[in-house]
Amino acid sequence: MTLEKLYKTESPRRITPLENYNEATKSPFTNLPTATILGVRIVLENHHPLGLIMVHTCVVAGCRNRRIPGTSLSFYRFPRDPDRKQRWIAAVNREGWLPNDGSRLCSTHFISGAQPTDSKDRGGKPGKRSAAEPDNYEDVLKILKKENRALRESVDKMSLSETSFRNDPEKVRFYTGLPNYFVFETVMWLLAPHMNGTKNMVKLSMFQQLLLTLMRLRLDLKNQDLAYRFGVKVGTVTRTVLRMVNVMSTTLVPTAVFWPSRAELRKNLPAALHSTYPDCAVIIDCFRVTLEKPGSEVNLLCQGASAGSNTLKYMIGMAPQGVVTFVSRGSPGSVSDKSLAEGCGFLDKLLPGDVVLADKDLDIGESVAAHGALLKITGCDGGEGSEGSEDVSLTDISPERLSVRRHVERVVSMVKLRYSMLTGPVEVPFTAAERSSNIFTFDKIVQVACALNNLCISAAPLE
Repeated sequence: MTLEKLYKTESPRRITPLENYNEATKSPFTNLPTATILGVRIVLENHHPLGLIMVHTCVVAGCRNRRIPGTSLSFYRFPRDPDRKQRWIAAVNREGWLPNDGSRLCSTHFISGAQPTDSKDRGGKPGKRSAAEPDNYEDVLKILKKENRALRESVDKMSLSETSFRNDPEKVRFYTGLPNYFVFETVMWLLAPHMNGTKNMVKLSMFQQLLLTLMRLRLDLKNQDLAYRFGVKVGTVTRTVLRMVNVMSTTLVPTAVFWPSRAELRKNLPAALHSTYPDCAVIIDCFRVTLEKPGSEVNLLCQGASAGSNTLKYMIGMAPQGVVTFVSRGSPGSVSDKSLAEGCGFLDKLLPGDVVLADKDLDIGESVAAHGALLKITGCDGGEGSEGSEDVSLTDISPERLSVRRHVERVVSMVKLRYSMLTGPVEVPFTAAERSSNIFTFDKIVQVACALNNLCISAAPLE
């Protein structure tokens, strides 16, 4: 077989025999350089390694698209991967047909209208279209929109966006400790006038600033963790929390943490205390918080503490239904309960005839009595005035007093369980004291946590 016959048999579209070439014809190759080899005129192109223009026809039945000079279409090889190649063959929809090395698909049969740049190696998946089945772009668009909506919903559920919180009360409770988005939005509305003009927080919206701060208090997440979650630097997280705590301590704490009148206390007294302690004015507790790598100010505050001790001690008072009514400032962890009570102003809140309940023995009985009030210990480790000393088993306690004990335990643990940051250890940026007011940042954090606690449902149902 001659070269001319071989070309005519295998690639009839890419050559023109000399004896059949008509200079007068309007051939698409008339403006291209040619060469004559053994009586055959071959069209040349500089970028092809053999100097030949390969004219391919799309293999889809009924498609007449050809790769010729000037066409805007692209033609793609069948992929080498067997699975993907089989999907292409199925999409071509020609019964009993198999592609060869010269088989090509034009770009009109792909959903995107084009294949990836590395389609020769990997190959894409063509849309299942044929000449007998015209393209239905509206159906394709509907499918893509549906997939887009599903993807957005999935992203929203995993994100920390306003939309995801607005429609998910459980998510609000988990990340913020607040009961629902309405309460969260109310807090943001109260703080908004004091959050304007925050130049250093331009990357975070007001919603994000409040959420970040509440997540810090609620879950005790490290600053680096929050920086990753919100896409900001660690320094931005620290400044945001400090600023938001300052704003909340001046706006939210004064309106949410206060000592109620005796009439209000009796009106809202839980059922568990009606028959046992109708004059209960407050449930108190003392707790310590460990500080992490304290600065010089905290070292001065903790002078007199035992060796290696690095803690702050707080006294907290709660109304019988669980609302925080008093919070002391932090004192060295080694200070006695009596000294703390007498120095923080708690005793000045008591009225003659008030009953003070505590879950554990606090050495303040004499100080409380000096103000005409009575201290009652409901826990098992109590001393004088205890409702459950060690020689008394739980079976010997009346159901009413056992209910009181459980109620006091629940109230005492409520704030620390709701805001884990109060359990410590506290990171360095939050242990410093303000030079102007000499108030420690963590004192404000404790107060803010108590104020936020008061925005939640009480520890016990009211009558």
